[in-house]
Amino acid sequence: MLVIITISYLLGSIPTAYLVAKFRNIDIFEVGSGNMGATNVTRAMGFRWGLLVLAIDVLKGIVAIYIGIELAPATRAGAISVAATVVTIGHNWSLFAALLTGTLRGGKGAATAFGTLLMFAPLQVIVGMAIMAGAIIVLTRYVSLGVLTAFFLAILWITVLILQEQLAPDYIVHAWLLALMLLVRFRGNIQRLIAGTERRLGESI
Repeated sequence: MLVIITISYLLGSIPTAYLVAKFRNIDIFEVGSGNMGATNVTRAMGFRWGLLVLAIDVLKGIVAIYIGIELAPATRAGAISVAATVVTIGHNWSLFAALLTGTLRGGKGAATAFGTLLMFAPLQVIVGMAIMAGAIIVLTRYVSLGVLTAFFLAILWITVLILQEQLAPDYIVHAWLLALMLLVRFRGNIQRLIAGTERRLGESI
């Protein structure tokens, strides 16, 4: 498991948004929300750049799970749970971003966490997330609200499936650690949503 933890953390730590923005001489930590994520890149650089960051960050989660399964096929569910949790930690608190900026920082983990869910969550959970997030974002233009609602729907759904013995119990640890990380990383967004000052999709930085 130590090898899975190390590889997953380093994969998650790849500072996609920072590197993509630097390619255009932009410090992603100094613009918009200051977050190292696809939404902030979209606001600062445009939709295509944001989509690139989103795709790579999702891919980090997928690759981490794939490697975890290959390294520990006998304990598949446990390996997936560990890799999924640690790759998200790596994205949120990136070693490479710390080395580049001198501060331990990162993104909010949603895209990378979604990549991990693609590897073990049932199709109906993924579709439910997509519909929920899409509907909320279209209706409110609050990306953070759509993301948070979709993930907590998925976490509750996965918990129910585990209690019904349709998913391995190992996944419960990842699900609720993910919930905790989302609350920690999105706490500013939650406060702004309550205050009515959260930026909407399409608003300039």
